[in-house]
Order: sequence, then structure tokens, then C-alpha cells
Amino acid sequence: MKKAEGTRLNILQKAFALIYEKGYQTTSIDDILATTQVTKGAFYYHFKNKDEMGIAIINELLRPILTSSFIAPLQNDKNPIDTIYNLMHYLLIEDEFLQVQHGCPVANFTQEMASWNKDFNHALNEITQQWVKTMAAVLVKGKEKGQIRDDINAKQVAMFVASGYWGIRNFAKLENDKKVYLSYLKELKRYLNTLK
Repeated sequence: MKKAEGTRLNILQKAFALIYEKGYQTTSIDDILATTQVTKGAFYYHFKNKDEMGIAIINELLRPILTSSFIAPLQNDKNPIDTIYNLMHYLLIEDEFLQVQHGCPVANFTQEMASWNKDFNHALNEITQQWVKTMAAVLVKGKEKGQIRDDINAKQVAMFVASGYWGIRNFAKLENDKKVYLSYLKELKRYLNTLK
């Protein structure tokens, strides 16, 4: 990796850590410069402004993480109900990247930025729609195999599950306690079993 690429990656990683902890709007470029120990000139060499850096964080850091953690686990051909439940359990209870006190970084960016910045909206919507479409595809395969009832609308179920995930992440942020996730997981399991 060239020095410039390393500097850019360092800025993205450290800026993401700050933003995940403090929020996008309350993290200033000066905060990022202090944490990364790069000059203002070096920052502006890589990004024309903070929003361009934010989009790069979404596309270059979050997208690969979400693809491997949220989407890839859905790719197996086993029972879709178990697959979806196990994914949610992993994301809420076991995943060390996602911290209970800070919630879901994509949900955080969406709440802070999507309504007033079309570039953020587009990047975030692309990621979340990929997740929902993949989950819906798993459910459709389950219908084809007779594991899911024929009358189930796969896209609606996927949106419902994803919405519940984002919502419970916010509740847990308020209480800073993973125990909050247990009630969601219990009801999610019950709900998923009604799809059989």
C-alpha cells in the first residue's frame, strides 16, 4: 500500500471510530485531524469535504463489513427461518464490531444524514436494500422448498425483520445493555416460526 493510500485509509478508519462514538454531525474535521494526526492539507488532499469522507466511510468501510456480516450469512441454502434468526442473534449478541452503546452505524448515519443529503441517502439506501433483497431472496427459496408458507410476502417479512433490528438497536443504545435484545430475539423466533 502506498503512503497516500495508507494515509487515506487511516483517516477513514479513525474518522469512522469517532463518528460511531460521537455521531456524524457532532464530529468536526478538527476532531478528525486531532485523532488522525494528519494535517488539514493532507485531509483535503484525500477528501474535498467532510461529506465526501462520510460517503467514502459508507462505501469503503461499512459496505464490505455489512456484506460479510449481514449479507453473506444469508447465502446458505439451509432453513431460512434458522438462517435469519441466527444472523440476528449473531449481530445483536455476538458481533464485536457492533457496540451496544453506539447502535448500528448504518442506522445512525441514516438517522443523521439521509433526510438532508441525497448522496448519503443513496449510499445508505443501496446498502440496506441489498440486505433486504438478500433476506427476501432467502425467504423465496424457502417458499420454493416448502419451508415457508406460500402466502408469505418475502419482501414484507424482510422489511419487518430489518426494521425490528434497527429499532431494537436504538432501544439498547438507550439502556446500554444487550439484555434489551433478548426480548426482540424471543419474539423474532416466535414470529419466524409462524411463517412455516
